[in-house]
Amino acid sequence: MMIEATVESIRVSLVTQNRVVILKEVDGTRHLPIWIGAYEAEAIALELQGIVATRPLPYDLIRTMLMELGATIDRIVIADLTDAVFYARIILSVADRTIEIDARPSDAIAIAVRTESRILVEDSVMASAGVSLDDDDFNPTAMQSDTGENISLSDLSGATSAADETAGAGDQLGVFRDFINSLDLDDFDKGNKAN
Repeated sequence: MMIEATVESIRVSLVTQNRVVILKEVDGTRHLPIWIGAYEAEAIALELQGIVATRPLPYDLIRTMLMELGATIDRIVIADLTDAVFYARIILSVADRTIEIDARPSDAIAIAVRTESRILVEDSVMASAGVSLDDDDFNPTAMQSDTGENISLSDLSGATSAADETAGAGDQLGVFRDFINSLDLDDFDKGNKAN
Protein backbone atom coordinates (compact mmCIF):
# COMPACT_ATOMS: atom_id res chain seq x y z
CA MET A 1 0.00 0.00 0.00
CA MET A 2 1.22 3.49 -0.83
CA ILE A 3 0.69 6.64 1.21
CA GLU A 4 0.58 9.97 -0.59
CA ALA A 5 2.71 12.68 0.98
CA THR A 6 3.67 16.29 0.40
CA VAL A 7 6.79 18.25 1.27
CA GLU A 8 5.80 20.02 4.45
CA SER A 9 9.09 21.80 5.07
CA ILE A 10 12.84 21.88 4.87
CA ARG A 11 14.40 22.43 8.27
CA VAL A 12 17.91 23.33 9.32
CA SER A 13 19.58 22.61 12.63
CA LEU A 14 20.98 25.88 13.96
CA VAL A 15 23.60 23.88 15.85
CA THR A 16 24.92 21.51 13.17
CA GLN A 17 23.52 23.03 9.95
CA ASN A 18 22.22 19.56 8.97
CA ARG A 19 19.13 19.66 6.74
CA VAL A 20 16.05 17.49 6.90
CA VAL A 21 13.11 17.34 4.52
CA ILE A 22 9.83 16.64 6.27
CA LEU A 23 7.21 14.76 4.26
CA LYS A 24 3.66 14.73 5.65
CA GLU A 25 1.06 12.17 4.72
CA VAL A 26 -1.88 13.77 2.91
CA ASP A 27 -4.62 11.82 4.67
CA GLY A 28 -3.06 11.52 8.10
CA THR A 29 -0.86 13.12 10.72
CA ARG A 30 2.41 11.23 10.36
CA HIS A 31 5.58 12.92 9.17
CA LEU A 32 8.58 11.28 7.50
CA PRO A 33 11.86 13.09 8.20
CA ILE A 34 14.74 12.35 5.80
CA TRP A 35 18.19 13.87 6.18
CA ILE A 36 19.40 15.45 2.95
CA GLY A 37 22.41 17.42 1.79
CA ALA A 38 22.59 21.20 1.76
CA TYR A 39 22.59 21.41 -2.06
CA GLU A 40 19.52 19.19 -2.38
CA ALA A 41 17.73 21.10 0.38
CA GLU A 42 18.39 24.39 -1.41
CA ALA A 43 17.20 22.96 -4.73
CA ILE A 44 13.91 21.80 -3.16
CA ALA A 45 13.44 25.06 -1.25
CA LEU A 46 14.01 27.25 -4.31
CA GLU A 47 11.33 25.42 -6.24
CA LEU A 48 8.84 25.47 -3.36
CA GLN A 49 9.36 29.21 -2.98
CA GLY A 50 8.98 29.80 -6.72
CA ILE A 51 12.49 31.24 -7.06
CA VAL A 52 14.07 30.74 -10.47
CA ALA A 53 17.84 30.16 -10.47
CA THR A 54 19.85 32.40 -12.80
CA ARG A 55 21.16 29.27 -14.55
CA PRO A 56 19.39 25.89 -14.64
CA LEU A 57 20.15 23.56 -11.76
CA PRO A 58 20.68 19.88 -12.63
CA TYR A 59 17.08 19.15 -11.57
CA ASP A 60 15.81 21.86 -13.93
CA LEU A 61 17.91 20.33 -16.68
CA ILE A 62 16.43 16.89 -15.99
CA ARG A 63 12.91 18.33 -16.16
CA THR A 64 13.66 20.03 -19.49
CA MET A 65 15.23 16.89 -20.94
CA LEU A 66 12.24 14.79 -19.93
CA MET A 67 9.84 17.28 -21.49
CA GLU A 68 11.83 17.42 -24.73
CA LEU A 69 11.86 13.61 -24.92
CA GLY A 70 8.12 13.40 -24.32
CA ALA A 71 8.53 11.64 -20.96
CA THR A 72 6.42 12.39 -17.91
CA ILE A 73 7.04 11.50 -14.30
CA ASP A 74 4.05 9.60 -12.96
CA ARG A 75 5.21 9.55 -9.37
CA ILE A 76 8.17 9.14 -7.08
CA VAL A 77 8.13 6.52 -4.37
CA ILE A 78 10.06 6.42 -1.11
CA ALA A 79 10.28 2.67 -1.49
CA ASP A 80 12.48 1.22 1.20
CA LEU A 81 14.38 1.82 4.41
CA THR A 82 17.19 -0.68 4.91
CA ASP A 83 20.00 -0.34 7.45
CA ALA A 84 18.93 3.27 8.12
CA VAL A 85 19.22 4.20 4.42
CA PHE A 86 16.19 5.43 2.47
CA TYR A 87 15.69 4.31 -1.14
CA ALA A 88 13.46 5.90 -3.76
CA ARG A 89 12.22 5.17 -7.26
CA ILE A 90 11.19 7.56 -10.00
CA ILE A 91 8.43 6.11 -12.17
CA LEU A 92 8.14 7.74 -15.57
CA SER A 93 6.25 7.13 -18.79
CA VAL A 94 7.65 7.57 -22.27
CA ALA A 95 5.65 6.55 -25.33
CA ASP A 96 3.97 3.31 -24.25
CA ARG A 97 6.64 2.33 -21.71
CA THR A 98 6.80 2.69 -17.95
CA ILE A 99 10.33 3.01 -16.59
CA GLU A 100 11.44 2.80 -12.96
CA ILE A 101 14.70 4.47 -11.97
CA ASP A 102 16.54 4.02 -8.68
CA ALA A 103 17.25 7.35 -6.96
CA ARG A 104 18.18 8.97 -3.70
CA PRO A 105 15.04 10.37 -2.03
CA SER A 106 16.49 13.88 -2.01
CA ASP A 107 17.00 13.82 -5.78
CA ALA A 108 13.62 12.23 -6.41
CA ILE A 109 11.87 14.85 -4.26
CA ALA A 110 13.74 17.71 -5.99
CA ILE A 111 12.52 16.38 -9.34
CA ALA A 112 8.98 15.74 -8.05
CA VAL A 113 8.48 19.31 -6.86
CA ARG A 114 9.65 20.59 -10.27
CA THR A 115 7.31 18.33 -12.23
CA GLU A 116 4.42 18.53 -9.75
CA SER A 117 4.53 14.74 -9.49
CA ARG A 118 2.92 12.74 -6.74
CA ILE A 119 5.14 11.70 -3.84
CA LEU A 120 4.24 8.28 -2.44
CA VAL A 121 5.69 6.44 0.54
CA GLU A 122 5.53 2.69 0.97
CA ASP A 123 3.36 1.86 3.98
CA SER A 124 6.17 -0.18 5.55
CA VAL A 125 8.54 2.81 5.37
CA MET A 126 6.00 5.16 6.94
CA ALA A 127 5.20 2.55 9.59
CA SER A 128 8.85 2.16 10.58
CA ALA A 129 10.14 5.74 10.22
CA GLY A 130 7.04 7.95 10.20
CA VAL A 131 6.40 9.95 13.31
CA SER A 132 3.88 12.22 14.90
CA LEU A 133 5.60 14.80 17.07
CA ASP A 134 3.59 13.42 20.01
CA ASP A 135 4.52 9.79 19.23
CA ASP A 136 6.14 8.19 22.30
CA ASP A 137 7.34 5.25 20.21
CA PHE A 138 9.44 7.42 17.88
CA ASN A 139 12.94 6.09 17.24
CA PRO A 140 15.18 8.85 15.91
CA THR A 141 17.89 6.38 14.91
CA ALA A 142 15.72 5.62 11.85
CA MET A 143 16.24 9.23 10.76
CA GLN A 144 19.44 8.80 8.84
CA SER A 145 20.48 10.52 5.67
CA ASP A 146 19.19 9.22 2.36
CA THR A 147 22.79 8.30 1.48
CA GLY A 148 23.42 6.35 4.66
CA GLU A 149 25.45 9.10 6.30
CA ASN A 150 25.75 8.20 9.95
CA ILE A 151 24.28 11.10 11.90
CA SER A 152 24.39 10.31 15.58
CA LEU A 153 21.93 11.52 18.15
CA SER A 154 24.61 13.87 19.45
CA ASP A 155 24.57 15.59 16.05
CA LEU A 156 20.86 16.24 16.43
CA SER A 157 20.91 18.24 19.63
CA GLY A 158 24.52 19.38 19.81
CA ALA A 159 24.62 18.49 23.50
CA THR A 160 24.01 14.76 23.80
CA SER A 161 26.63 12.49 25.31
CA ALA A 162 27.47 8.97 24.12
CA ALA A 163 25.60 7.63 27.15
CA ASP A 164 22.49 9.45 25.97
CA GLU A 165 22.64 7.57 22.67
CA THR A 166 22.00 4.29 24.46
CA ALA A 167 19.05 5.65 26.43
CA GLY A 168 15.53 4.29 26.06
CA ALA A 169 12.96 5.43 23.52
CA GLY A 170 11.59 8.07 25.90
CA ASP A 171 15.00 9.73 26.16
CA GLN A 172 15.47 9.48 22.40
CA LEU A 173 12.16 11.24 21.86
CA GLY A 174 13.38 14.04 24.12
CA VAL A 175 16.51 14.39 22.01
CA PHE A 176 14.39 14.57 18.85
CA ARG A 177 12.13 17.22 20.40
CA ASP A 178 15.22 19.22 21.43
CA PHE A 179 16.42 18.97 17.84
CA ILE A 180 13.07 20.12 16.44
CA ASN A 181 13.12 23.05 18.85
CA SER A 182 16.60 24.06 17.63
CA LEU A 183 15.54 24.24 13.98
CA ASP A 184 15.16 27.33 11.86
CA LEU A 185 11.60 26.65 10.83
CA ASP A 186 11.58 27.83 7.22
CA ASP A 187 8.34 26.08 6.30
CA PHE A 188 7.55 26.10 2.61
CA ASP A 189 3.85 25.65 1.99
CA LYS A 190 3.43 23.92 -1.35
CA GLY A 191 -0.07 25.33 -1.58
CA ASN A 192 1.34 28.88 -1.68
CA LYS A 193 3.78 28.05 -4.47
CA ALA A 194 3.60 30.46 -7.39
CA ASN A 195 2.35 28.77 -10.55
